[in-house]
Amino acid sequence: MALQPAAGARDLNPQQVEHNQQLSQRLADVFRIWGYDEVSPPRVERLDTLKAGGAIASQDIVRLVADEPLGLRPEMTASIARAACTRLSQRPRPLRLWAAGTVFESRTADEGGLCIEEKLQSGVELFGVEDIRAEMELLSLLFSALNTLNLNRCNQPRLLIGHTALMDLILAPYKDGLRNQIRTALIHYDRLALENLELPKAQFTRLIGELECRGEPIEVLDRLQTIYGSQSVLTDLQRLFAQMNSLAAAQGIKLQLDPTFQPHFELYTGLVFQLVCQSDSAPVVIARGGRYDELMARCGAKGADAAGVGFSLAIDDIRELLTSQINQSEEVDSTLVAYGSPATLESALQRQQHWHQQGQRALVELEACQDREEAISRLEERGCKTLDWLDL
Repeated sequence: MALQPAAGARDLNPQQVEHNQQLSQRLADVFRIWGYDEVSPPRVERLDTLKAGGAIASQDIVRLVADEPLGLRPEMTASIARAACTRLSQRPRPLRLWAAGTVFESRTADEGGLCIEEKLQSGVELFGVEDIRAEMELLSLLFSALNTLNLNRCNQPRLLIGHTALMDLILAPYKDGLRNQIRTALIHYDRLALENLELPKAQFTRLIGELECRGEPIEVLDRLQTIYGSQSVLTDLQRLFAQMNSLAAAQGIKLQLDPTFQPHFELYTGLVFQLVCQSDSAPVVIARGGRYDELMARCGAKGADAAGVGFSLAIDDIRELLTSQINQSEEVDSTLVAYGSPATLESALQRQQHWHQQGQRALVELEACQDREEAISRLEERGCKTLDWLDL
């Protein structure tokens, strides 16, 4: 019998489980007061659903051995979008949904083998709003959720935002084959790859300028407007950042606009974003999301219904980031019911019921103690703060 978990899987200890539940509950409370209804998408889906119409590569999906092509979900958006376009299609729009659960990521381990990572996520989806109003609500909700997590400014939270329409503006002058090479180089911030394309000097200089065009949103938008003139995407982003600036400043979150930013999953067509924090060892992405209208169209939605935006928060990563900051006042005060002669276990169990009826966490020391001092010595070992001693 194997005594170690599978590669990529982890056994969570009771404190980690408790912290995950605390974080999930905080987020759930925020989503509910914003008018979002909870759904529970399946962990197992057909591969064509999980691939999201080609937006998610096969190697990113954990496949199952079954009579039909099935896999474990690498994210929840595709499954919720499918439900929104089928059994929830008659519900009025905007349709606001949230979900929490486990996702499974497939990747190649350092030694070359397949590694499956199991992660806990919580997030929201907003359907049926085609214009920038959806992003304005979505990011306002994101800031509200982040506020309840009490991120520490020392973690240097940074919200990185891009837009596929900005990348389209950059790539418009180039033909398909060259366009794909330039796009890859820009996404990976690969100046050497651009040099190897041997472009005319004017084109190369312009691309390098666009590669370096990232930073404070208003400055970037002004620079892009100088290059491309009046564009609807620039107008929308100016409106969005005008609303976000005060929210971000209040929480110490730095905003960064990067026209060349594109996420790993090619799920999004429109606004894309991710929230990056600095841990003790390396940067960690704790939230990501964007607009995915094309996915909705692939699921059969038409017209205004073919519009969706959403984000997910990585609960496990947030827990690790905030472990030292978890509010100790949220820890439940536990009572240890202990007994000595002539009291009995039966009397201790009856006393425990008294505490439970008051909603108090209480556990029984199953073995009799010689005296009160011995019972006190077991408090810390049992994870309790209060002793209820029975000796009569």
